[in-house]
Formats: sequence, C-alpha cells, structure tokens
Amino acid sequence: MTNNKELLQRLESLNDIGVALSAERNLPKLMELILDGARKLTGADGGTLYTVTEDHHLKFEIMRTESMGFAMGGTTGTEIPFPPLPLYLENGQPNRNMVAAFAVLEDKIVNIADAYQEAGFDFSGTRRFDQSTGYHSSSFLTIPMKNHENEIIGVLQLINAIDPHNGKIIPFSKQNERLVASLASQAAVALTNHNLIEGLKQLFESFIRLIAKAIDEKSPYTGGHCERVPKLTMMIAEAANKTQAGPLADFRMSEKEMYELSVAALLHDCGKVTTPEYVVDKKTKLSTIFDRITLIDQRFELLKAQAEVEMLRKMLAQRESVEQLEQDLRSFCQQLDDDRDFLRMANIGGEFMSPEHQERVRRIAAYPLHENGETRPFLSDEEVYNLNIPKGTLTNEERVVINNHIVVTIKMLESLPYPKDLKRVPEYAGGHHERMDGKGYPRGLTRAQMSIPARMMGIADIFEALTARDRPYKPPKTLSESLQILGKMKLDNHVDPDLFDLFVREKIYLRYANECLPREQIDTVDESAIPGYQP
Repeated sequence: MTNNKELLQRLESLNDIGVALSAERNLPKLMELILDGARKLTGADGGTLYTVTEDHHLKFEIMRTESMGFAMGGTTGTEIPFPPLPLYLENGQPNRNMVAAFAVLEDKIVNIADAYQEAGFDFSGTRRFDQSTGYHSSSFLTIPMKNHENEIIGVLQLINAIDPHNGKIIPFSKQNERLVASLASQAAVALTNHNLIEGLKQLFESFIRLIAKAIDEKSPYTGGHCERVPKLTMMIAEAANKTQAGPLADFRMSEKEMYELSVAALLHDCGKVTTPEYVVDKKTKLSTIFDRITLIDQRFELLKAQAEVEMLRKMLAQRESVEQLEQDLRSFCQQLDDDRDFLRMANIGGEFMSPEHQERVRRIAAYPLHENGETRPFLSDEEVYNLNIPKGTLTNEERVVINNHIVVTIKMLESLPYPKDLKRVPEYAGGHHERMDGKGYPRGLTRAQMSIPARMMGIADIFEALTARDRPYKPPKTLSESLQILGKMKLDNHVDPDLFDLFVREKIYLRYANECLPREQIDTVDESAIPGYQP
C-alpha cells in the first residue's frame, strides 16, 4: 500500500513531467520523456510507446527495458526492427488479439497481472522474446493516449512493475493505473501540440518555397536565383558563426536566428511577383515584345536600296562617271554594314558604353529614311534612348520598375503577423540592395544601420548574380572575375568589408562554386590579387 508521502511524491513527479513535456520541442526526446516518466512513476522495468499511423497501424517509437540495458528508438540512433502492429487484420476484422491494438480499438486501459496466465490475448511474440533473451514478461499496463479532440494518437505500454522493497515483479496497482492515465493524457496533448506546430511550420516553409519557386519560374532568366541566394547566405552565416578571430570573432547566431535568416533569404525577392516580365526578361536594349534590332536591320537594307536608286538616277542624268558612282555606293554600303554591326553590339548591352559610342548612335540616327513620300530620321528618339543605355539593358525608367521589387518585398513582408522568432525577416530580406556608404536602395541605409545578417545577404545576392549563367544581359563571370568585381565593391564601400574578407579567407566562394557552378567557371583564384582583400 502506498502511503500518503509516496503518493505526494508521485504527484509532484507527475507535475514535473507535465511541465517538461510542455517545454520539449524535440519529438524523439518528447517521446522518451513520456515513456521514462511513466516508468518512473510506476517502477516499471520496461515499456513501449506506439503512435497510431494514418493507415491504422501502431508504429513502434520507443522501447526500453532497464534490467537488460535494452534501448531502441528515440535518440538512441538504434532503429526498432519490428513491423507496425495492424489494428485490423487482412480480412478487415479488428485485431483484438494484441493488447496494444485492443486498447485502441476498445478505447480501454488494459491491466494484466500475468501475461502467461491471461486468456484472450496473443502473447506469442512476447514469449518468443522471453525465450530468446531469458527475460520474463509478466505484468502489463496498456493505456491509450487521447488528444484534446478525444482521438487516440498513441499507446503507452509498461511491462513488469517492480516492488521497490524486494525487487520482485508485481501487478500494476489501480493507483499507478490512474497516475499513468493522467500522464498519458498530458502526453497526448504534448504530442498533438508538437505535431500541430511542426505541421504549421512545414506548411509555412512549403509556402515560402512555393513563392520562391514561383519567382524563379516567372522568368527563365532568373531560374534558381531564389534557391541559390539562400544557400550562399547560409554558407556565409555558418562561417561567421565559426570564426574565432578578427572583427567577427564575437558574432554568433542561435539555431532560431539561423532559421530566421534562411526564411528571409528565401523571401528576399518575393516582390518580383509584381515586376513585369518584359523588364525582368529584357535581354537586349531594344527588346519589348520582340527585339526591334530586326526592324533596324530592315531599315539598313532600305537605305542601301535608296542609295542604289539615287546612283542609277545620277547615271541616267550622266552627271558623274559610272565608276565613281559605283565606288561611292560601295563605300556607303560598307559604312552601313559597319553601322549595323555596331548597333547590334550596342543593343546587347554591357558594363560600360563610352560617350564616343553614344555619339555614334546619334550620328546613325540622323540618316534620312524615305518612306511613303516622307523623310524621317533613321532611329526614333526612343530607340536612341534605349541604344545609349550606358550599362546593362534597362532604361532609367525600367530600372526604377525593377528596383521597386525590393519596396514591394518589404511591404509584403512587413504586412505579415510574425511570431517573435521571425520578427527580423523583413529587415534581413529588405536590405540586400543597400550599400555600406548609404548610397543603396530603397532606404539608403548605412553599414551602422544594418544588421550583420542583412549585410550577408547583400554579398550573397551580388556574387550569385555575377556568377549566374542564366542572365539575359551578360555572360557568367568566372570565380576570379567575380572576386575582382566584389573586391572593388568592398573598396567602393558597397559591401561589408569584414564579411568580404571572411568570404575569401574561408573560401566560401569555392565551396559555393563546387556546389552550384559548372567546371568552366571555376578557374584558379589568386587571393593576393583580389582588390581590397585583407587575410
């Protein structure tokens, strides 16, 4: 008979277990707490925890037998080799012969004093286990675990209650039965809460990846960007977390903070869902619905035809020698071919277009073109404006449109009701186009106004863009070319200097390249020649 003092101690233990259950977030540890807590309350030598699967089976999750030093499942790393127990037989009939299945099917606690004397249940598996190990399974206490909706989600089964005074196996008392029933109820709620939280987390992560994939799928020229930037961002974060020297020696991020950064990295371009495709996909300066350089090619042929007609008219008038006229026509047509090739190159875009080349575009634009009895310039003002874009393929107006994606990103992300562990997602995601000198966008933040994780994303976004092989407006850069450009950006106060040095020193660039770049882009890097790099 348990005295009042022992009962009070058990109730306190039950309360302590309940508090621990509500705080545990690791599922294997949570299940171990449940089983070990039940064993401690009842003095049971062994036990098993099952969960009910969607296909109506009982899955072995944790198995313990203290006297044999037997432990499987949970955090042990040892898988349980036994197949799940069916709740229903192959003929569809309820499997009432197995105690654990019976407890679920009948929603009953089953308390068996001696398995070898009990009729009505199939203990053949238990007997085989005893014969092979020398163990003697006697008393069983099997309790269904029901959640707050009264659904059975698992089964807690204890084996061999031990008398603390003489060490002998005894039946589980009614008092122990009630204590374990109470624990099973708390455990079921804890498991349900864990599953709900994990389910919501998985839904959230799936939704984030869906958005990222939608952005990548929006344009064939940015496919994979929203996948590669997070990968590179987390490589930088992991390296910063491990560094023991230099300006980042004291910087550390917890597991939750790392998760927060990964979410921000996946969502860093979510505003691009509102960016028009013709801007994102603008491969050449004259691209709209199609590349208008083909129209200009036709105009060059029209100019040649007009020049030839003019030559024939002069021949008929006998104003000049035929030889001179033919020579002038050939020279003019050659000039037109050179100008056409030049415009084709100018249309592609690049890192820089000189004032001389811009002036040549304007000179070509002045060619007179005769159509339908009217004379007009060879190029329209809009075509001249586009062809004279000094860098890349976007006009100032188009760049405003595409830059607006970060404003939209911030608005979208700031409108969400985040839990406290994700409060900084908008700040991290919204800072990857800022500069250390405050000349970036959209907010013109300086280095001192930005968090270190936000600065990490800036480097990741730039390096991914430099090495990307799916951009319509430029060929991909090699590793050495990309690091040269990034180094100059450090000197120009564009990127964080400490993170840049870490990026090179820890060879994050090479790790990323080996995972994400083709072999032809991975050239030999002379780190001593990288501008601004401080080992």
